[in-house]
Amino acid sequence: MTDPIKKPSDTYSPLYFLASLGAGGMSVTFFMYLLFWVPHKGRTVPVFGDIKSAFLTGDLPLQIAIAVAVAGIAIFTILNVKSMIWNLKALAKFKKTDAYETLRNSNAETTLLAQPLAMAMTVNALFIVGLVFVPGLWSIVEYLFPLAMLAFALIGIMALRIIGDFLGRVLTKGGIFDVTAHNSFAQLLPAFALAMVAVGFSAPAAMSASPTMVGISLILSTFFGIASLLYTVVAAITAFSSMLHYGTAKEAGPTLMVIVPIMTTLGIMFLRQDHGLHVMYGVESTPGETLVFLARLLTVQVVFLMLGLVVLRRQGYFTDFIKGTKTSPGSYALVCPGVALSVMVQFFLHKGLVAAFVIDKFSPAYWVVVAVAIGLQIVTTALIMRLNRRHFGKPAPMVAVPAE
Repeated sequence: MTDPIKKPSDTYSPLYFLASLGAGGMSVTFFMYLLFWVPHKGRTVPVFGDIKSAFLTGDLPLQIAIAVAVAGIAIFTILNVKSMIWNLKALAKFKKTDAYETLRNSNAETTLLAQPLAMAMTVNALFIVGLVFVPGLWSIVEYLFPLAMLAFALIGIMALRIIGDFLGRVLTKGGIFDVTAHNSFAQLLPAFALAMVAVGFSAPAAMSASPTMVGISLILSTFFGIASLLYTVVAAITAFSSMLHYGTAKEAGPTLMVIVPIMTTLGIMFLRQDHGLHVMYGVESTPGETLVFLARLLTVQVVFLMLGLVVLRRQGYFTDFIKGTKTSPGSYALVCPGVALSVMVQFFLHKGLVAAFVIDKFSPAYWVVVAVAIGLQIVTTALIMRLNRRHFGKPAPMVAVPAE
């Protein structure tokens, strides 16, 4: 009697937290419609009242955009939370197995950082849900900031403890870090987690009217943001050296593009900090400076996106892991670049090109750039649906490949 065919997700990996992360990120891409198309005078972000007023008084295209945005935020936040709950339950069971102990004593220990990374995204997504769906939330937002900061502090401490355990082990016991298995950007996951905590901490800097809250936000977001940058530089340099020696690990190929979401996350953090410094402390920055800053970030993203796509195509990754019979939880890392680029294109367009008067808002050139952001959304949504069917849908004859 043969064993029944199992779903790939039955073989658990902490990288499945990336499924929750991707869904949460998609909710942010839909919030961009509201952020840049719904008037919100006197506030840095639109809230329920602004959205309702714009829907009732706006023209048909704006009403359609608002309806799509609200639906997208609701659907993907639900998917985000659902996936988070599943992962937390699955991880609790996984920790009782020998496979967990093996993971804790290998390079793959850093995959545990996917948990605080996804949790930080969930807090961000739920905050967006509150803004969009809860009437009157803005009137009590100053009371919510300390709670949000506490949540990010707990998540940040979790991330630092996991990183501390890993670095404490590999830096004090020589010869236990497998350099031959360091041939990808998988070790940048800790940097991504720190960046997500940093952007969460930076929210009050852009939204709070309290000098104390803005100051704390600036300090804590700077700590985690700079820590993320330092980790990124060190891990990327050592990983690239290993890849030159041993080639890129095929199952971890998507990690070559993890620089893309790290840049978007830190970019938003810097923009929020810049707003807080301007409003609260009178620090001035010109639209031209912001344009160049965003252009630099976008350039880094495009370069690493091209690098990743070249390697993945040469390795036949899409043929094997997206269209073929092989599966890897690391495939969910492909969602992050699409989400991050869609968001970055929106910021580059509105805070860069439009603000610096390079192009006019709602001009033909404007809609060309918007189409790029929407196109990335569509492709990424299709990828999420495909991956969810392959990993969580009806069991099919596939070959599960572990990813580090």
